[in-house]
Amino acid sequence: MTEYKAITAKQSPAKPLPGDRPTKADTDRMVRVDQAGEYGAVRIYAGQRAVLGSSHPKAAMLTHMYEQEKVHLARFNKFINDRNVRPTLMTPFWHVAGFALGAGTALMGEKAAMACTQAVEEVIDGHYQEQLDKLDGADPELEEEIKAFQAEELEHKRLAEENGAEEALGYPLLSGLIKTGCKAAIWMSKRV
Repeated sequence: MTEYKAITAKQSPAKPLPGDRPTKADTDRMVRVDQAGEYGAVRIYAGQRAVLGSSHPKAAMLTHMYEQEKVHLARFNKFINDRNVRPTLMTPFWHVAGFALGAGTALMGEKAAMACTQAVEEVIDGHYQEQLDKLDGADPELEEEIKAFQAEELEHKRLAEENGAEEALGYPLLSGLIKTGCKAAIWMSKRV
């Protein structure tokens, strides 16, 4: 009976198996895709703000979210530089696609713009949570930033829902297309 011990302390992470990527390769991918995602988010809000304008009733809220995304981007830019991580080669495409998504949904109306925000932030919340689960203490500095930014992304999602996201014309289709596009962008930015 003395040989059996209940494990109460957290076990150390499993040792990598042959063929597993080194931890640095995984964290480099995380930094690359997160920097790309925050860049895309800045461009989406830039597009929405360009169409809706500074006198629109939602302008202050959009500016608030835009400014938070700029802080996120600045932090991931610093990670890219400090850790010598190669940014995604997709940046020129995300520059255009992010702005077009923001402007296009804003042209469909403020509720469509909110549906865009809600869909993007829902995907990003899940993406950040997957990263946190995978890191599990392996990179406290990166984890701290991801947790802080995840909370702000959830705030954006909540604001979008409170401002009519689900009332947008064709909401299920629009939301589904945006989520699919975001997931594809995440997949590409990790690899390219």
